[in-house]
Amino acid sequence: MRATVISTFAILVILMVTRGVQGLYFYLEGSERKCFLEELPQDTLVVGFYNAEEFVPETNVFVQPATLGVQITVEEVFDNNHRVVNQRGAANGKFTFTAADSGEHRICFQTNVGGSGWFSRQAVRVNLDIAVGETGILAKDHTKSEQFTTLVEKVQELNHRLADIKREQIFQREREAEFRDESEKTNARVVRWSIIQLIVIGATCAWQLSHLRGFFVKQKLV
Repeated sequence: MRATVISTFAILVILMVTRGVQGLYFYLEGSERKCFLEELPQDTLVVGFYNAEEFVPETNVFVQPATLGVQITVEEVFDNNHRVVNQRGAANGKFTFTAADSGEHRICFQTNVGGSGWFSRQAVRVNLDIAVGETGILAKDHTKSEQFTTLVEKVQELNHRLADIKREQIFQREREAEFRDESEKTNARVVRWSIIQLIVIGATCAWQLSHLRGFFVKQKLV
């Protein structure tokens, strides 16, 4: 029994380490709009935590003035760029959405740096953490580092992540089936075109042979 508990806990630790919470930072200049593409299976929950800081040339440091704001948009690329999130808020916060259908989603950021509207040229650094799927970090404040305290909560977390993995596997199988069907269609078109070419070449050769035979008969060479 103890070995089973230890084994389960080891699996939990591995999944918690390997499960992706994508962290990155990037820079924006003025009204620049920067976007990222994320391919998501249907019904996948996505939560992003962001923190924007404005660069002050006089002190050569990044600060977070009260006037700094961030606009976040999320569009479904596969559905004519249908917008599912259009959020404008403070310099730090979070955004949440659930993928209604499988496909690529475009996540974009823009700032109102300097407090002079959306067309200033001041540089801004944005720190971004994106958590994909149902994970305990989504239910907690991002600024806290609280950990699960009971094995039951850890098992529940594991079940959620296993469901995410299963959903991702189904999505990948669907994409693989689509690519396989498209490849088979392409191969069928190539075979048909090759057969048509052979028929045309054969008919041309037969016509040339018939023409040459008629020419030889007319010239009394045969």
